[in-house]
Amino acid sequence: MHAPDGFLQPSVALVTAVISFVLLAFALRHAGSELGDRQVPLAGVAAAFIFAAQMVNFPVAAGTTGHLLGGALAAVLLGPWVGMLVVSVVVIVQAILFADGGLTALGYNTLNMAIVTAFGGWATYLAVRKLMPRTSGGVVGAGALAAGVSVVLSAAAFSIEWLFGASAPVAFDTVFGAMVGVHVLIGIGEAVLTGLVLSAVMATRPDLVVGARHLTSDELQAKSRIGMRPFLIGSIVAAVVVGVVISQFAASSPDGLERVAIDTGFAEAATDHALDSSLFSDYATAGVSNEALSLAVAGTAGIAVTLLVGGGVVSASRSARRRQMV
Repeated sequence: MHAPDGFLQPSVALVTAVISFVLLAFALRHAGSELGDRQVPLAGVAAAFIFAAQMVNFPVAAGTTGHLLGGALAAVLLGPWVGMLVVSVVVIVQAILFADGGLTALGYNTLNMAIVTAFGGWATYLAVRKLMPRTSGGVVGAGALAAGVSVVLSAAAFSIEWLFGASAPVAFDTVFGAMVGVHVLIGIGEAVLTGLVLSAVMATRPDLVVGARHLTSDELQAKSRIGMRPFLIGSIVAAVVVGVVISQFAASSPDGLERVAIDTGFAEAATDHALDSSLFSDYATAGVSNEALSLAVAGTAGIAVTLLVGGGVVSASRSARRRQMV
């Protein structure tokens, strides 16, 4: 879903950039009140893990891959405003440091990958959890289903933007059908990955999950708890394993958006990234000839940056909120 520069007309890029900027400003204001002190470090860890997970493309059909978007996962863990902020940090870091997603496309990439998935996923989660048992399993099931739906909503959002800012003479219904069709399959993978992560968090620190606040301690029935420090360290280690080790085995075929662009004939509308010669462009480290080591260094750098920026932004927002209340 990382659209390059040129996929949509400048007018759409500008409008979506304004929308994303305004919503990010609101998110910064809400982030200070949405989380408790214990949950603030989780924001940075979530950003690092989602960055790492997005490095791993999994096959969904012949010649097509997908990867975690993470908006619904972040929303269930942290609430929609902070979740949106966390995934936005990931998208921005990817565009600037790794030349993944165009700079002029940042508006619609942020809107589609962070805002639509976080709020669309959260709305779906709230609706689905009413049908689920009031247990940890109900939170996991509702979160997984919401994650799958969020991917389809993201694909639909790009299609609607295409309607107003197409860069090639390809009909809206053609793009919409192709985008939604392939992202339904990617959504299944998103649901599975989200369910696995939520299961792990709910089994260890359910008290940190915003989406589980409606449950009592008896309903959670959480028997396996660990301290905050071991939880955070374990989560960071998991992110490193995903971004440094598992990413080495990522599928290399085009992702859903790129496949649709190739098949429907607008792939050539993409333009070169302004930072495509940067140090970590395309998740490879300049000057390191060994491919595995090059990817590992780039992945480690990305995890560190998103961890610090994601946690720092939310922490600063919370500190500012406290000063306003004094």
